[in-house]
Amino acid sequence: MFKKKKKKQVIAYVHSHWDREWYQSYETFRLRLLKVFDHVLELLELDSIPSFYFDGQVAALLDYLELRPEKEELVRRFIAEKKLFIGPFYCLVDEFLTDGICFRKNLEIGMKIAQDFGCTDFIGYMADTFGHSKNVPLILKEFGIDKAVVWRGCPDLPSEFVFNGVNTVNLIRGYFMDIFATDKSIEEKAEFIKDNLDKIAQKSGNTLLLPIGADHLDVPCDVFYQIEDVNNLLEDYEIKLGSIFDYFEKVKFRTSYNEELRDNSKTFILPGSYSSRLDLKRLNCIASYKLDLANKLQYNFGSDYDSVIEYAYKLLLQNQAHDSICGCSVDAVHEENKIRYKKVIQIADTIYEELRPEMQENLSITFKNLEKYKLLELEKTSIDEGAQVIAQRKGFDNKLLYDTFKIPVTEDYTTVYTLLKEFNTPKKNNESDLGIDLTSIFNSNIRLEIKDGQINLYDKSKSYKNFIEFIRCKDAGDSYNFAPVKGDQVEVAQIKSAKIVSNGSLRAHLKITTSFFTVDVMLNKKSKLLNFKIKWLNLLTNRRWQVRFNLNKKVKEVFSEDMNLLIGRKFNPDYVMADNLPTVKGVEAMTNTAPMQRFCWANGFGVITKGLTEYEVNGNSLCVTLLRSTGMISNPKNPARTTPAGPPIETPGLQQLGENIAEFSVGFFPIKDWADYVEEVFPQTVLF
Repeated sequence: MFKKKKKKQVIAYVHSHWDREWYQSYETFRLRLLKVFDHVLELLELDSIPSFYFDGQVAALLDYLELRPEKEELVRRFIAEKKLFIGPFYCLVDEFLTDGICFRKNLEIGMKIAQDFGCTDFIGYMADTFGHSKNVPLILKEFGIDKAVVWRGCPDLPSEFVFNGVNTVNLIRGYFMDIFATDKSIEEKAEFIKDNLDKIAQKSGNTLLLPIGADHLDVPCDVFYQIEDVNNLLEDYEIKLGSIFDYFEKVKFRTSYNEELRDNSKTFILPGSYSSRLDLKRLNCIASYKLDLANKLQYNFGSDYDSVIEYAYKLLLQNQAHDSICGCSVDAVHEENKIRYKKVIQIADTIYEELRPEMQENLSITFKNLEKYKLLELEKTSIDEGAQVIAQRKGFDNKLLYDTFKIPVTEDYTTVYTLLKEFNTPKKNNESDLGIDLTSIFNSNIRLEIKDGQINLYDKSKSYKNFIEFIRCKDAGDSYNFAPVKGDQVEVAQIKSAKIVSNGSLRAHLKITTSFFTVDVMLNKKSKLLNFKIKWLNLLTNRRWQVRFNLNKKVKEVFSEDMNLLIGRKFNPDYVMADNLPTVKGVEAMTNTAPMQRFCWANGFGVITKGLTEYEVNGNSLCVTLLRSTGMISNPKNPARTTPAGPPIETPGLQQLGENIAEFSVGFFPIKDWADYVEEVFPQTVLF
């Protein structure tokens, strides 16, 4: 008598991945959410499913309860009975476009809401973000979370591994398992499930994990009985409905992996999303920075803005969901994103202005970060002695606008000056070190020179010929992936002329005209950073625009900001994407591009940007993307990715026709000092 073969246990958890907005608008998806979650609650009430995992975020539940408030008691009961799991995140944000401050706020707000509902079990559930930062597990541990779930970007890793100190599950076949919702026969379903379980089993022990669900997908009423029927046809596996927590309790985590997860050999990481809709990335950078300052202000001066700050962070985090901040949604979604960003900026600016009187009475707090020499900007209706006027506008004095006992009238409408002012200037060394003419702008630390149609840079000890170039090429890609066009030649902007805009003692300003656009270059007294601002009218479609920095040797490693920390990445400088486009279905081309937040550095040279979030290595060059314009969420003919990553919906707004703005600062400095230079561009000091 032969022994019956023992089947491997498969724990299946029921879920629905909920993008609040993507190929349809937020409100459209929310009406779908009502139907889906109404039914989920009904299935839980009938014990047709043992539990439901609500995608690791609370935002979707709040969206639901706002329109179904009568369901809150039932939701709380299921959470208490461990039939419904929510949190720990407020929203599923992208990990590379979100700074550490926002990521912590995301957990802080999300866990507070989840715990208020009674949830006590949490997983860092990041099943669909486009790769994973090595710094995220460190933040999870700060909040007492010792479990995580990932998918995209995993190299050849087992199903269970320790990711930078956190027990992590790698969803070998992804979270997307909608077979039970299809009309296929039970035999076809069993065959499909077996094929997937065979692949998962290669990377697992005796217990396997099987997600059941997909994007915005309802749960079939008879999923329990379908699984029973499939089990009868499976020879090697036994599927049991449970929760994802059951799986964590059964398996062992032995393999350690401490690097970021951005390998696209197994799954798409969609790296072109880091340069899609750079207008959104710019707004995100400004809003994140200003809201953080407003939060610090209200903390330092004891104001009662806690609830306002939390409201603003919720708006900001809603925009940082991966299909939103990554710029891969329909135009209507991103139009709403811009409105949310503007609201966040309005709130942050208002808190700043309303706290001016408090700051003036607390000068020791106000100036606590001014031990070093600084140049800072401020707005006033009068010109201070020794200050340089760098801009002016017509408007009202903010003292009138934010005083609740005053109302501005026509007679109060005046000129408001933007002043540049010195703080902590040594008495013996207050002379200007700036110089400017029609071919150069310089101080005692750095010089930019225009000569023979090239832009050269000099620091104190080295010269860099033809150092800065502005380039563009054609793009056959989409919101997810840049794709080079066969035979395309990179265009290089020609330098046409230059003129002096201002020649002050604190800041010099040179305007360079090129065949692409005009470039404003500004240099402050004593600074080691040249500041660039480009504002131009884009009339071209399907293009990628970059600024190229030509260094003196090949770029083999780049350091960049990641979660307000520094991360280093190795590159093959000789790799050419155009020569390595995929020919096999289901493959995504490897690139020499990578995401950054505000900063990147290579070979002694650093770049700080205001919302430019992608760099590229090419030989001796470090390139930063200024604009990438395409016209479709997922182009089925994209040569850089041989399988669609989403629907082929046309998105004219993705071309970013019309006015565009790009701002960045550059300089030569050691990598250990990177944070000081970022602070020069994004000062943390409070001004009065």
